[in-house]
Amino acid sequence: MSDTQTQQSDTVAGGLVNPPQNKFTSWVTHLVTDLGKNGIFLALLFVVVLFAFLTNGILLRPQNISNLIVQNGYILVLAIGMVMVIIAGHIDLSVGSVAAFIGAVSGVFAVHWGLPWWLAIVLSLAVGALVGVWQGFWVAYVGIPAFIVTLAGMLIFRGLALAVLGNANIGSFPKEYRALGNGYITDVFGKFDVDPLTLIVAAIAVVALIVQQVRQRRGRLAYGQEVEPIVWFIVKLALTTVAIGLFAFALASYKGIPVTLVVLAVLVLLYATIMNRSVFGRHVYAIGGNRHAAELSGIKTRKIDFLLFVNMGVLSALAGLIFTARLNLAGPKAGDGFELEAISAAFIGGAAVQGGVGTIGGVIIGGLIIGVLNNGMSILGLGIEWQQAVKGLVLLLAVAFDVYNKRRGGGN
Repeated sequence: MSDTQTQQSDTVAGGLVNPPQNKFTSWVTHLVTDLGKNGIFLALLFVVVLFAFLTNGILLRPQNISNLIVQNGYILVLAIGMVMVIIAGHIDLSVGSVAAFIGAVSGVFAVHWGLPWWLAIVLSLAVGALVGVWQGFWVAYVGIPAFIVTLAGMLIFRGLALAVLGNANIGSFPKEYRALGNGYITDVFGKFDVDPLTLIVAAIAVVALIVQQVRQRRGRLAYGQEVEPIVWFIVKLALTTVAIGLFAFALASYKGIPVTLVVLAVLVLLYATIMNRSVFGRHVYAIGGNRHAAELSGIKTRKIDFLLFVNMGVLSALAGLIFTARLNLAGPKAGDGFELEAISAAFIGGAAVQGGVGTIGGVIIGGLIIGVLNNGMSILGLGIEWQQAVKGLVLLLAVAFDVYNKRRGGGN
């Protein structure tokens, strides 16, 4: 091709199709793009910095950081299941009542019947799965909207929780059971001011993250896909490494790794893999994006809906076990407002109201934002009425931002 032809191929109506970019311009472009994609992470960073300043650093004390994970673990577990349900275009209003019901049932198993702690947990999760089967049947195979089914479930399982408890509390639970909600993995190598096991786990996590990111970048380059400049790539990895290191040091300076964090890490890895790399996950997104088109393409939408609610039942049961273990008590008031916290975490984390959009990582960040808000406002001494008002405003702004983005992108 001649120089003239080359010039003509790059020019349309007197303008360049692919105008040249210097390295700095390309770096800035990718920076702005990444910041846009990671707005929810920036929101979490802003909330943390704000309350760290307002509380004179109390928010970032090692004990408080550890407590933040332990106190919000059950909400994050619920949020993982909730975002999957929302992606498919449904909602589940019963998760708080189911968590309370399973907590009560586990109290009967572990305390009244004296079953081994592990058997009580397994049986409780099985009951949670049966609850999911019940609700999934009405949604998937009878065709009743999930809003109605789970609203009924909210009343049914709250009533059953009260019936099992007899309007009384059940406690105390075995030591191993309680570890699910307030236990720590620590002092494995002996007593140290800074737990070495926590730092070793953090180092392994950092190495695994770097390897995964480098492999992903090489894969995109091999397929000729666009990647960010190497400088920005290194900067992002460095910032992430520092964040993980500071978080791990805070945990190591207190009691070590909370058992709740281990459970959450396993769930995040498992469900992120399912949603991003499995046929099931792709089908969930397809159903939420366009249910009719998904059915025409051969996706068994009823089966997917059914399995989603079975999964939600199991995760609701697990959340109920974690909450009961943390309090060492199964009580009539357990589970109040859990569904609102989980739904808020999903929407703040980027899930779309219409379905089809949402990530496991996003919902974890959304749940952490709610947790930091709760914790920070409690430290400041704000009343529950103001805490509820602030969380409601944050939820409204998150959904409004989602609607704005869709309209700007040409959506309806």
